[in-house]
Amino acid sequence: MTGDWVRDLLHATDVFILTYFLVINSSYLVLIVLAGAEFVHHLRRVPFAGHEETYRSPLTQPISVLVPAYNESAGIVQSVQAMLALRYPVFEVIVIDDGSSDDTFARLEQEFGLVEVPRVVPDATPTRGGILSVHVPRDRPDPLVVVRKENGGKTDALNTGINVARHPLVCMVDADSILDPQALLSVAKPFSDDPVRTVASGGVIRVANGCTAVAGRIVDVRMPRRWLPRVQVVEYLRAFLLGRTGWSRLGGLLIISGAFGIFRRDLLVEVGGLAHDCIGEDAELVVRLHRHLRRQRRDYRIVFVAEPVSWSEAPSTLKVLGKQRRRWHRGIAEILRKHRGMIGNPRYGRIGLVAMPYYVLFELLAPVIELAGVILVPLGLYAGAVDARFAVVFVGVAYGYALLLNLIALTVEEYSFRRYHRWTDLFAAVAASVLENLGYRQLTALWRTMGMWSAIRGGKHVWGEMTRTGFQTVQTQAPPPAAKEPATAREGARAESGS
Repeated sequence: MTGDWVRDLLHATDVFILTYFLVINSSYLVLIVLAGAEFVHHLRRVPFAGHEETYRSPLTQPISVLVPAYNESAGIVQSVQAMLALRYPVFEVIVIDDGSSDDTFARLEQEFGLVEVPRVVPDATPTRGGILSVHVPRDRPDPLVVVRKENGGKTDALNTGINVARHPLVCMVDADSILDPQALLSVAKPFSDDPVRTVASGGVIRVANGCTAVAGRIVDVRMPRRWLPRVQVVEYLRAFLLGRTGWSRLGGLLIISGAFGIFRRDLLVEVGGLAHDCIGEDAELVVRLHRHLRRQRRDYRIVFVAEPVSWSEAPSTLKVLGKQRRRWHRGIAEILRKHRGMIGNPRYGRIGLVAMPYYVLFELLAPVIELAGVILVPLGLYAGAVDARFAVVFVGVAYGYALLLNLIALTVEEYSFRRYHRWTDLFAAVAASVLENLGYRQLTALWRTMGMWSAIRGGKHVWGEMTRTGFQTVQTQAPPPAAKEPATAREGARAESGS
């Protein structure tokens, strides 16, 4: 009798997990279809995008580009030079040196001839680390400001940058990212098209591992040589490019990556800047903007633009990847707990009734249910609660459906943007789509569950170290002896502790 009860429970649980996988994969398919429709619409608009008119128009809103930096000595000069060369009519680059213990500031000072200037910085958003000094180039016309401050973490550095910013739009960029030359023009286009309602715009993040950079520009896009980053390329396409594009089309975008996003400065000040008490400060800011604007019944748009690209290195080791995924999922858990009053609340429209419940059911709980499926379905098969036919159906729905989604995502990306031009890269992407379901998904589910448990326990935020070894850098021809030596590209480790 007891055995029958256990078998019935295992069977019911396995059926529930099977249904869950069917629903979650179908929801991904819906997002991919919406993204595909958006890309078709985008491709039709490309010849009439008006980037040249935007560049020359005196009405284009100026942008302050915020670059938080902590121990970025290896590549900070090249990164800043690349950002200063972005194509945009009026912008400034604000580097916030968040108490670096290496020679990050010394390299900037030498390259740009920085001099300290007296400048009163308003306390528009709350900060913890005090400002030590503000610097600008002595003889060069570069729109560059370098702020030195006590270490307070990435959130604190960005809030300091918001306070220093002089322009109505602020763009948050990681110091180790490489932007496409037209990136600012593209991601700022929604502010030109709809300046009254648009409050935030995000760009896509792509994996730079295996790509070649020259003078701070990605000039040769290749699939990474190692399989771990290759799987992440496919994952980024499905989740970041297509998933966020689909949510943007639905009007339910909850995440704009801190590695590349533009916000209205006045609204950032209005909501108090980025939160110090959440490890996922970029996504939490977007959710808080939704909450603030919905409460005020204001008409607004938060959009995702798939064309501008910020290239960033993906983790190339399991150790670093595990830390990243635990941190990401802990951030989701903290955000949903902090804004739990929005979940299922009709006051917040489609954000409260659709987007937030979706993130609870299919983002927060997904790794727990996936791990349960990995354990309970074989157990049910062994106990006789399910038959072999059910097990085959389960694998097909859980992993075969997921593989199909990856292939559809690759097809949509290839049709729309064609970033990878070599057949060998496409074959590698297809192979990576298969490998994602053979160990990678199960490992990331374990790490994500650990991140959620860390949020529940309320443990200390730990960022750890991130080793950057991905894209290759081709050195340009050496300058004459009298000229300054160009800074080398990023090699080795970047300490993310506190930033």
